[in-house]
Amino acid sequence: MGGSSTPLLSVKYAVPPARTGTVVRQRLVDRLEGSGDTKVCVVVAPAGWGKTTMLAQWTAEPGVRGRAAWVSLDSSDDEPVRFWSYLLTALCVVAPEVGSRALATLSAPGVEPVLVTLPLLINDVAASDGRYVLVLDDVHVVHDRRLLEGLEFLITYLPPALRVVLVGRADPALPLGRWRGRGLLTEIRAPELAFTWRESEALLAAVGVTDLDSSACGLLCERTEGWAVGLHLAAQAVRSSPHPPAAVARLRGDDRHLLDYFETEILDHLQPAHRDFLVQTSVLERLSGPLCDAVLGRSGSARVLAELEEASAFVAALDPGRHWYRCHGLFRDVLRRELHDLRPDASTNLLIRAANWYCGENQLDEAVRHLLVAGDFAAAMALLKASQAWFFERGAATDFLLLGEEAASAADVADAEVFLMMAYAAVLRGQFERVRHWCDAATPLLDGDTVSIEGWSSAVACLLTMRAAYGHTGEADGADLTDGLRAVEIEADPTLPGYVLARTALASAHMRAEDYAEAVALLNDAWHRPSRTLLPTPALLQTAGLYALNLLHIDDEESASGVCEEVRKVSDTVEEQWGDASAASVTWLRLVEGAIAYRNRDLTVARALLLRAAALAEAWGRQYELVVALTTLASTELAAGDREAARHAATRAREAADDGPLRATAARELQVVETRLGRGALRAAQRIGHLHEDLTDRELSLLHELSGPGTQREIGDALFLSINTVKGYTKSLYRKLGASSRQEAVERGRTLGLI
Repeated sequence: MGGSSTPLLSVKYAVPPARTGTVVRQRLVDRLEGSGDTKVCVVVAPAGWGKTTMLAQWTAEPGVRGRAAWVSLDSSDDEPVRFWSYLLTALCVVAPEVGSRALATLSAPGVEPVLVTLPLLINDVAASDGRYVLVLDDVHVVHDRRLLEGLEFLITYLPPALRVVLVGRADPALPLGRWRGRGLLTEIRAPELAFTWRESEALLAAVGVTDLDSSACGLLCERTEGWAVGLHLAAQAVRSSPHPPAAVARLRGDDRHLLDYFETEILDHLQPAHRDFLVQTSVLERLSGPLCDAVLGRSGSARVLAELEEASAFVAALDPGRHWYRCHGLFRDVLRRELHDLRPDASTNLLIRAANWYCGENQLDEAVRHLLVAGDFAAAMALLKASQAWFFERGAATDFLLLGEEAASAADVADAEVFLMMAYAAVLRGQFERVRHWCDAATPLLDGDTVSIEGWSSAVACLLTMRAAYGHTGEADGADLTDGLRAVEIEADPTLPGYVLARTALASAHMRAEDYAEAVALLNDAWHRPSRTLLPTPALLQTAGLYALNLLHIDDEESASGVCEEVRKVSDTVEEQWGDASAASVTWLRLVEGAIAYRNRDLTVARALLLRAAALAEAWGRQYELVVALTTLASTELAAGDREAARHAATRAREAADDGPLRATAARELQVVETRLGRGALRAAQRIGHLHEDLTDRELSLLHELSGPGTQREIGDALFLSINTVKGYTKSLYRKLGASSRQEAVERGRTLGLI
């Protein structure tokens, strides 16, 4: 089935424990608790204002404890599959019934979260009896447009069972103004996070400062302007000073001075061993006892981390078991500056030791990341090359691609095998423009037989196969046929899966050229080779579906049915496990099964299968398959005597056909159905009445665009949304309007005065 889920660091979806000795700021906890009527709460302030500490206190409250899912984000999470994997895993920890089905879809190749994963999540949340909170900490690191569109989509349709708290140093690129205007948003910002005079007194007492009078406490609060970390820092310095009032008097309030003050007044008072520990481990974003032992070449680091946390030396636990810690980001900056001043070359060696430790822990993705931070791009590339199987067996193709692209950014680092596997990773993620790029990058590096790819007799044939199947933009210039022919000529060992894949890719090129007999000949050869059993399950099902579809095109219905039956158990299992995310694997099979049922006049079965095929084709983003499924569905409805249902299906097929160039066969079949229906009868009857559910701002904007001539891609450009996000909103719009096509939605909108 493609391996286990993407490797994830459990500490990143652990709820941070509330620190002992911190001041419980009840007014802010009450504000969070009172925000339950809003979908979203944003907590935005610069570093050091106590955002995470406050939320950790809130999630420890009896009414929230055990119901809060938490994700601590970093820059490596700025990619949709990785981001949603962490988010859904965090939800599964507190509510398996809410996130597990959606999480399973992310392991399917080429899945689009906004079309498949998020609707599943939204439905499961709506069906849940519980009430949950999702905290996304450091959301300011997220910039990927697709990711942000998905997050907006989720929040737009979020049921009451789930509240989202977005925490960061700056506003996320989400429509906060729109949500604010609709009363959906609660905001907590720096002025509210600032410590009051009484809270400042409580903090000073918590860290052991008891010999300051009220005026000195007030001055301390005023000088730090309530900045949590500045106040905490100053309190530590005052506590260690022999003359506390004089220490307060020396303090100025600007950030830079406070950090310099920290260096002289705090670091200088640390035990030398603790100071050296903090300085050397400042290269690490997360700290654990075993990791620090490996990096420092010593033992006892777990005890030191516990002591530093207990002493409030700006080290905080990240998980309830206190296995992992972090040093506050601002102070890491100071510590790294000191490390650079004292030992300019130390960072690289320390990070390489960390990478070696992660290798030993079989966390190879983290090992590569540390090598990249160390600037050792050659070692990162070598590790990627040696650990391909580790990534792909765990469904971590996205991580492999992103890490490989970062390693390849060094001009003098290149490896043909890694580049080919990056192209393959791009295939699995549906990023076909990257397939072309990395195939091109690998081409000049392939020299004779020096590069080997498991399962292939020739790396060149592997490259040509990917190009033939995914590496061309769709123009009918025959380049895919040329590449496919060369791949088939080179890949001549029938005992290898590459033999099957090369012929499948060439057959798909022949099908696009509507040369179905040639496609069948190639697929017949490939399908009857024992090496087909070595294919990954998605590739096996795609090959079967392609074979069956081409058999149907040459009217060999019996053989097409036999192929579908041969893989039925596997295809049913995949579809059950992945739902709509199985689209790339089973769409062709369901389309063939539906068409055969229609030909056999088993109309009830045909209708169900063709509706399913159309839904899968939409999830897969395949125009041709969608048009064929809807056209055959229209014929099925006509045969059943339901002309209205046939008109709906034909109208949807025509809208899909108008979105871009269509193969001649599909265009002819659609035209035949339209002629049978009568072009004048294609317009569905208008409905009257009122909406039972208001449209969102996004849906209203989309409805206005749908009334114009633009294609879905052009509408996406106008609304600054990807085409898949447009499709996601369109589904919801149709549901609310009771429409099944664009034309019907527009007519319904005009009837209701919405456009």
